[in-house]
Amino acid sequence: MERLTAQLASKLQKLGRDASEGTVQSYIHANGKVGVLVEVDCNTDFVARNDEFIAFAKDIALHVAGSPATRYVSEEEIPADAREAELRVFEGQAADKPENVRAKIAEGKLRKWMEETVLLNQPHVNADKHDGKTIEQLRADLSAKTGENVVVRRFTRFAVGE
Repeated sequence: MERLTAQLASKLQKLGRDASEGTVQSYIHANGKVGVLVEVDCNTDFVARNDEFIAFAKDIALHVAGSPATRYVSEEEIPADAREAELRVFEGQAADKPENVRAKIAEGKLRKWMEETVLLNQPHVNADKHDGKTIEQLRADLSAKTGENVVVRRFTRFAVGE
């Protein structure tokens, strides 16, 4: 029991540490018109060099390439003014509905918008390979497997003509 408690304490300590190691991976679509860079971080260089960790980062880059609406890693990254602006648009769209359901309609549309624009909320574009899991679920699975804090730090998507 003491050993189990020590292992749990060690894992919790690792999860609390800054994720200051990691990898930058890329994906260039076969047509050469879409490319993505993604940074995924963890706690140790050992995990950062792990094949499964690198494959996860590459998979995230592929996902972003196939998801042009993705703009934010997490909901916390959405600027308050952008969230409020979207909510106002959705409230306007619900103006012709009964007053008692307008707020619920607007909130539902805001949640749908966040699913489309927030990376961690999205099911991976390769749903068959990943059993329909969201990016957050895949990240959490890898974090649990490695015992480290896995963080999708940032991404940039390039597309010809955009």
